[in-house]
Amino acid sequence: MSDILFSHSYYYQLDPKQWKNKTPFPPLGTLYAAALMRKNGFEVSLFDTNLLDSPKAIEQLLIIKKPDYLVIYDDGFNYLTKMCLTNMREACFEMIELGKKHHCTVIVCSSDSTDHYEDYIEKGADFILQGEGEISLLELTKALETKQNIDDLEGIVFRKDSKIQVNKKRDVLQQLDDLPLPAWDLVDMESYQAIWKQSGQPFTLNIATTRGCPYKCNWCAKPIYGNRYNAHSPDYIVNEIQFLKENFGVTRFWMCDDIFGLKPNWVQDFKAKLKQQNLKISYYIQSRVDLLLKEDTIDCLAESGLEEVWVGAESASQKILDAMDKGTTVEQIYQATQLLKARKIRVAFFLQFGYLTENQEDIAQTIAMVKELMPDNIGISVSYPLPGTKFYDKVKDDLKNKANWTDSDDFEMLFQGSYKSNYYRKLQRFVHKEFRKQQGFHNLKQLLSNPTSCTVAHLKSILKLGYYVPSAFWDTILLKKLEHGH
Repeated sequence: MSDILFSHSYYYQLDPKQWKNKTPFPPLGTLYAAALMRKNGFEVSLFDTNLLDSPKAIEQLLIIKKPDYLVIYDDGFNYLTKMCLTNMREACFEMIELGKKHHCTVIVCSSDSTDHYEDYIEKGADFILQGEGEISLLELTKALETKQNIDDLEGIVFRKDSKIQVNKKRDVLQQLDDLPLPAWDLVDMESYQAIWKQSGQPFTLNIATTRGCPYKCNWCAKPIYGNRYNAHSPDYIVNEIQFLKENFGVTRFWMCDDIFGLKPNWVQDFKAKLKQQNLKISYYIQSRVDLLLKEDTIDCLAESGLEEVWVGAESASQKILDAMDKGTTVEQIYQATQLLKARKIRVAFFLQFGYLTENQEDIAQTIAMVKELMPDNIGISVSYPLPGTKFYDKVKDDLKNKANWTDSDDFEMLFQGSYKSNYYRKLQRFVHKEFRKQQGFHNLKQLLSNPTSCTVAHLKSILKLGYYVPSAFWDTILLKKLEHGH
């Protein structure tokens, strides 16, 4: 069988905000595809771009290995790839060019190439895999190896007779356990561990227990796994955890699902399987506040090792949540946060500013909620139009000069919102300062009431009040000016 060099087009170093965190994750989606192809007899290797700053290094590997195929298969479980950052797009174009220079058949699978397949084919890609790509990749390469006709092969886009042919999309996989475990052996794990050591956090690997999301938030694109929701069995995931613990000593995990534990009784079964295998782990997840309030979900999560949950709070304005088709209530945000804190689980909020019709009252409500509930962390974005969403359709006429961010800290308003980009950039920093200020005052109160309970981290946050209090005050003045367009 032929040789396949797998790669992907996300470079942490080309995204300074993410690189600064020093918490990179291996390209999980790429590893799934590589494992399936290896199982079917292909020779596979990996050029992992995550820790690099330029595509140029791939050329040496192309010279040495002389692969028949270069498969640029992005990690669809990394939300950053869904943002279609232009730094990564340009890097991918350069990789395509180098692949063709060294006589590879170049195959690309990514959110961006699914949305903009014409651009990628124009740059030289031979085939684009649209959506979930493993089975399409396997069928395509087998057909190419045996010189079979590919006109009816599902899930591919290619040039035929000087025109671009877009074949029928493929249905998503339903039986995820049919896939072999990801090809973790292809990863230079020591390099990842060295970067994580700089972050001060325990080394953590990423696992996906599901694919897809059945909810219909109208700003969230699903170009890879769609609106269907399919899950690995708890047995499959516990076996993977056992493998990663035995081979790499890892016991902390980022469950990178869009929503963890949606399938009824999955969390309960997962807890039981971990106990049967005597596996003690810690992990963190993304979830929804309404889902967390079901039955004994939070109790089972806590007992299975959950240390932190990121919830898509988005806004404390019910008007905005309803406009987003979020399907949750502000009351549920409060209830879930209080229950999680009671079980000593850290709570983090994703917040989104700038959605259509948002005004000062909506913004003030969100800031007030953060100060009242005091989550352990927050992540702030502005509304970002992604192709294929209702939100994109509403604002697409505004996307003339710029339709994508350069990197994840770009923060440019790509459409005509209530305020200009500079306002939202300042708002993001202001909310972070108000959040840290509130934490500092809380820790100061704890110190005064119970000095022995105060940690070094608490003391640091108290000392930083000297910066956050005056800085947040000045930001309030600047925001007022920016609000009125000054």
